[in-house]
Amino acid sequence: MQTVAVLDFETTGLSPNLGDRATEIAVILLRDGQIVDRYQSLMNAGRRIPSDVVALTGITNDMIASAPPVSKVMRESAAFVGNHPVVAHNAGFDKRFWQAELGLLGVPAEHSFACTMLVARRVYPRAQSHRLASLAEMLQLPKSGRAHRAMVDAEVTSHLWCRLQHDIAQTYGLKRIDHALMARLQKTGKAKVATLLGSLSND
Repeated sequence: MQTVAVLDFETTGLSPNLGDRATEIAVILLRDGQIVDRYQSLMNAGRRIPSDVVALTGITNDMIASAPPVSKVMRESAAFVGNHPVVAHNAGFDKRFWQAELGLLGVPAEHSFACTMLVARRVYPRAQSHRLASLAEMLQLPKSGRAHRAMVDAEVTSHLWCRLQHDIAQTYGLKRIDHALMARLQKTGKAKVATLLGSLSND
């Protein structure tokens, strides 16, 4: 059984290269389709949250002011993730902040990331949108609260990861859909997905 760390950040903006910082992180440890542990915390990186981001996430500057320092939260997050491979929706975004925040602390962040958005584009090419909320609605995934809060988004991403594994297994007769296969799939051109997965079912 493989354990993956499903991760979601809320941030002050879109890019750490522009000085944006993390405001919240949630990590779910998912083993064989079951949530076995979770970690969540707001964090204070000393950067104000713009009003449009406050409106989107509901995370206010007052909430951040009383939150633990970013260094404490990111060290705890890194210890919690350990060496598990990471899953995120629109993983390029979360990977940039994961590496940037841990990089500031001198903590290694060489984790392999798999992206549920990229995999979903290949498995559900006819979906109207591959945003997390749209996929959750299309697939009728369980929802537990407000979108754009880290733990809620991490939970929905966990449900999506399991559904992707299930649907690929059912369609192609595969027994084991692990993180490495998903990471390979997200880099495969859409026209070649059926060939790749079909060849694995013959192994």
